[in-house]
Amino acid sequence: MDILGHLKTVTRHRNLVLLHCIKCGIPFRGLVHDLSKFSPAEFIPGAMYYEAGKRSPNEHEREEKGYSSAWLHHKGRNRHHYEYWYDVSVVSRTYEPVPMPLEFLKESFCDRVAATKVYKGENYKNSDALDYFRSRPAEQLMHPCTACIMEKWLTMLAEEGEEKTFRHIRSIGEIRYCETCSRAKIIR
Repeated sequence: MDILGHLKTVTRHRNLVLLHCIKCGIPFRGLVHDLSKFSPAEFIPGAMYYEAGKRSPNEHEREEKGYSSAWLHHKGRNRHHYEYWYDVSVVSRTYEPVPMPLEFLKESFCDRVAATKVYKGENYKNSDALDYFRSRPAEQLMHPCTACIMEKWLTMLAEEGEEKTFRHIRSIGEIRYCETCSRAKIIR
């Protein structure tokens, strides 16, 4: 168990998310980001399965137990995770992804970039978060509009850098989602 190592990693991640959220115009989301990671349900498994910042302790716990109790707790309490945004469809009567509200989508972007920076360390490149996003089949479980916007922002980060991307995201005032799209209308 590495309590100090896990604490340092979580704190570094939260500090980066806070800085990114300030740049995106949502400072409160940065202040409250991932507070559940300090609860016993998440902190204890995080410290137990900590691997010197190389990967998420949730992955290690999942390999050992077949599931991650910390992740199950985390995703149900943090609205910046697309997994939080599932509900029963009135049409199909099954659980389906629903579009993420803008402030949580912005926080999710900040979270992805910060997590990539923490795990990649000095090898981080602006394209890494996009590469990770595209490599994960789980991303297909996002609402199509949410995935489309996230990929657009991550592509902008990879191609045009942080300053321009954060400025662009900050300028967005509203998103209007369509029903079945792979595009959403961004309103300034």
